[in-house]
Amino acid sequence: MDPSFIFYLVAALLVLVGIAGIVLPALPGIPLVFVGLLVAAWADGFAHVGWLPLTLLGILTLLSFAVDILATVVGAKRVGASSKALWGTVLGSIVGLFFMPIGLLAGPLLGALAGEYWHTRELGRSTKVGFATWLGILLGVALKLALVVAMLGLFVFAWLV
Repeated sequence: MDPSFIFYLVAALLVLVGIAGIVLPALPGIPLVFVGLLVAAWADGFAHVGWLPLTLLGILTLLSFAVDILATVVGAKRVGASSKALWGTVLGSIVGLFFMPIGLLAGPLLGALAGEYWHTRELGRSTKVGFATWLGILLGVALKLALVVAMLGLFVFAWLV
């Protein structure tokens, strides 16, 4: 058996798990995609995908960290969320993992709502903060999906050219 087949299989699995990790907050999605693409490039000795495309893929991976943080914070801060709401979002995301798939959507929303309610004791404001934080998370997921599509497109382009 050709060992490169195993490397390509591992690369494909890393990319698939990474794509799942964009939606599942417990997995480092885009970094796993990057490692998968790096393994695929390494499997053929970097003959098809060299250092320039890999550097660009690395930059896109770093950009994903900024997107992850900024999307949630911008959504929350836009409506004046407290730090308790942000911590509630994190805790709600973790607890939501245990109640998949609904928990993935409801966990951050309910966590932000509970954190803000704990801070202000105003249900209307807490609901507004919860939804704004949740929308920020959804925006982050959409942007990270776009980054993965760009990364895969760049990799395929570099492979074929």
